[in-house]
Amino acid sequence: MAAVTPSQSLIRSSPHNSLPSLIGFRKTRLGLEPKLVERGIGWKSCEKRRGRKEYVTKKAAERGWVVRCTAEGMEKGMLMRGRAGEPKITVPERFKVVTLLAMVMCLCNADRVVMSVAIVPLAAEHGWSSSFLGIVQSSFLWGYVFSSVIGGVLVDRYGGKKVMACGVALWSLATLLTPWAATHSTLSLLAVRAFFGLAEGVALPAMSTLVSRWFPINERASAVGISMAGFHLGNVTGLLVTPIVISSIGISGPFVLFSSLGLLWLTMWGYGATSDPRESHLISQSELRLIQAGKTESSVRNGKFLPLRLLLSKLPTWAIIFANITNNWGYFVLLSWMPVYFKSVFDINLKQAAWFSAAPWGMMAISGYIAGVVSDYLIKVGYPLTLVRKIMQSIGFIGPGVSLLCLNHAKTPVAAAMFLTAGLSLSSFSQAGFLLNMQDIAPQYAGFLHGISNSAGTIAAIVSTIGTGYFVQWLGSFQAFLTVTALLYFATTIFWNAFATGERVFL
Repeated sequence: MAAVTPSQSLIRSSPHNSLPSLIGFRKTRLGLEPKLVERGIGWKSCEKRRGRKEYVTKKAAERGWVVRCTAEGMEKGMLMRGRAGEPKITVPERFKVVTLLAMVMCLCNADRVVMSVAIVPLAAEHGWSSSFLGIVQSSFLWGYVFSSVIGGVLVDRYGGKKVMACGVALWSLATLLTPWAATHSTLSLLAVRAFFGLAEGVALPAMSTLVSRWFPINERASAVGISMAGFHLGNVTGLLVTPIVISSIGISGPFVLFSSLGLLWLTMWGYGATSDPRESHLISQSELRLIQAGKTESSVRNGKFLPLRLLLSKLPTWAIIFANITNNWGYFVLLSWMPVYFKSVFDINLKQAAWFSAAPWGMMAISGYIAGVVSDYLIKVGYPLTLVRKIMQSIGFIGPGVSLLCLNHAKTPVAAAMFLTAGLSLSSFSQAGFLLNMQDIAPQYAGFLHGISNSAGTIAAIVSTIGTGYFVQWLGSFQAFLTVTALLYFATTIFWNAFATGERVFL
């Protein structure tokens, strides 16, 4: 029988305060439900009611109050009473961590997108060809391809907090230097963008590992959905803010703005997060027990390396690698080329192109969170983890594949934006597919596996980004490359459903 001591109580109130004002609190987005606990009540005698994990103290029952606690003594939410008797919600520490992750993922992608917009006036100023535009756009990926593996290994060994902090500091510096490099020389620009990619390569492995440490398995998809919603909103922010700042201040304006925001985020991150909830001085014991009880694997970092040969010998690993390749191929084509696509195909100006390009990313943020909630719900009600991962990933690939084929027949920018919105919205279901599957099959080495698969995906992104430029210059149309991308989505869906698994593969 669970015993709850006053030290474990998460409500602070005097015996004279009444509880009716606390009625009406609902579950949070992550399923965090406030429980009412009253100090000064005798806890020695509890009786079980209706076969549920629910206990009623005798003294509380006499007053007509019901005090709920789980058999494990874990509360999913926290509620405190202010001095004036007004109820106040105390947010769980894991929710604070995921909020900071969403913020930094937003900055991560916004910093990328700034160049996708700024490159249009830069190309006009310097007379760059379409093929050279692809080279400039892909230079970010030259560094990114190496840091994904390195960052994954560092995250597994040193934890996500330090690695993420170092990455943000370095990519903010690179963002600040980009306009200077563009005016100095082409070689300087390519070098700074490669350094920028090198720093940003640690973001996704660090985010993925931090989520796995801070959240029980039946909340991870929602947590990833929130983090990646920030990532996709970074597209919207970059696409909408950059043209406005450029027109008001100049090309250097948005680069200075977003690099400054990165340094501001670092000050919050240093105080508000740890690599593991057990290292946090702010987390309650009840929340810590909830997190630990909701894990199926040990979260201890053992500092060991998984042999690459062993990693690549398993088909579930290749299912993740191929999924990452396909996801990055399609994602970076759309990320890098949509402003150019709308301007060249429909002959609209830069600000209009930014709006048409931004709308799909905004919907992607919403649908990614919905995918996470649905995925967590299916797991909670008993669907096999493998089946859930396959369903989510199939939606995430078949949806954008069909949408890209339809995009070839769009006659207006509005129709094109609708197809892009549908495709990108559905592609966000991959977040509850291969992106979480790394933690399923190799929880101790998820950072390393993420780095390996992301490096392969980055190479694919380089090929697709440069290839789009050459295809457009050669054929004078985006249609052929969009068709190739759609076929790749369909082929990878078949491979994923044949070989992916939600079971643990590497111990």
